[in-house]
Amino acid sequence: MRGTDEGEPAVTAEPRDDDLGELVAALVASRPSTLPPENREKLASFVRGEHGELLGGIAGHTGYGWLFIAQLWVAESMRGRGFGSSLLRAAENEGRRRGCRSAWLDTYSFQARPFYEAHGYRVFGELPGFPAGYRKLFLAKAL
Repeated sequence: MRGTDEGEPAVTAEPRDDDLGELVAALVASRPSTLPPENREKLASFVRGEHGELLGGIAGHTGYGWLFIAQLWVAESMRGRGFGSSLLRAAENEGRRRGCRSAWLDTYSFQARPFYEAHGYRVFGELPGFPAGYRKLFLAKAL
C-alpha cells in the first residue's frame, strides 16, 4: 500500500521490492561522503548428511570491517560434537580473509550465550523483554 498524495504514510506488512530498493538507495545516497563504502558481502557454510539433509549451517555477511553472524544452527542430534564450533571458526576465518577485524551477533537469553562466550564473544548490549520474559543479547569479539 502506498501513502497518499499528501505524504500521509501507509503501513504495509508486504512492501514491494522496488519500494524497499528505492528506500535503501536513498539512505545510502544520504550518507556522509567521508563514510567508506560498506562492501557488504554474504557469507554462508552448511553441513549436510549423506542424504543431503541439513545438519547445520551458518550465515551472515561482512561489511565495514566487521563480520556479522545472522544465523547459526546445528541439528539436535549433532550438538556437542564440534559442528557449531567448526561452522563458527569457518565464518570467522573467512571474515579475517576479507579483512574483518571484529565480529558481532545477536542471540536470545535462552539460546547460545555460553557457546558464544566460550568462543571469545562478550555481551555489549541487551534488549530486556524481547520477547516478554527474555532478553535479546548482542555479543562481539575481536578477530
